[in-house]
Amino acid sequence: MKTITLTLFCLFVSVISIANVSTQEKEALVSLYHATQGEQWKNTWNLSEPVHTWYGVTVEDNKVVGLDLQYNNLVGTLPQSIGELHYLQTLNLGFNTISGTIPAAIAELTQLTSLELFLNKLHGSIPSEIGNLKQLKKLSLFSNALSGTIPTRLGELSALEELELGSNLLTGSIPFELGALSNLKMLSLIDNQLTGHIPAELGDLVHLEVLVLSDNKLVGHLPLAFNSLTNLHTMMVSDNNMNREYITVVGNPTDVSKSILNIEDTYVVERD
Repeated sequence: MKTITLTLFCLFVSVISIANVSTQEKEALVSLYHATQGEQWKNTWNLSEPVHTWYGVTVEDNKVVGLDLQYNNLVGTLPQSIGELHYLQTLNLGFNTISGTIPAAIAELTQLTSLELFLNKLHGSIPSEIGNLKQLKKLSLFSNALSGTIPTRLGELSALEELELGSNLLTGSIPFELGALSNLKMLSLIDNQLTGHIPAELGDLVHLEVLVLSDNKLVGHLPLAFNSLTNLHTMMVSDNNMNREYITVVGNPTDVSKSILNIEDTYVVERD
């Protein structure tokens, strides 16, 4: 009988533990729900049910640590209160119809390792405050209508492995500060309005595997410093205003390194 009682008590404590998300976090989620027409979501929330039962919400130790609502028909804007989800580690709101600007308050989510807002209708500039997210490994903002320059403070994201800013309306030059992203494996800035030279500092990205800079207004040539990119297997820099027409190179790292040195007019390498 004591064993049964103890088991029931443990189950009760476990349920309470899961359900007790703070009022502040719950209100932040409810604010997002109302700001993005939650009643019309593909997978909606029953606000009278515990937060841990809500679609796309991950709760651990009474804290909201994950929010994945990609491709869920979110329509509207992101409220500033999203910054009150202080324990959030992953945020994926991609492939929706979210408009407006990226709230600066998102930089208060200092536990984030992944921020994905791709394929929406966001406009305005990328908040420089995102540079505060020191644990961020993935930043995916491609296919929006973001404008202005790429914040130099993105170079402070020392843990970043993937940076995807393609298919926006970004202008100005590629910040040389991005060369400080020592863990970066993927850099995609395709289909923007970027100008100037490709900074030689990108040659310091020794872990870089994918570099996509096509469809911009870049000038000059590929920096010879790129020969240090021994892990690079995909390079796309075509359709710019560069001195030579560089066509997509997809192969092993040796092929890419050779293409930088040996290119005459066009150099194409395809993986078998």
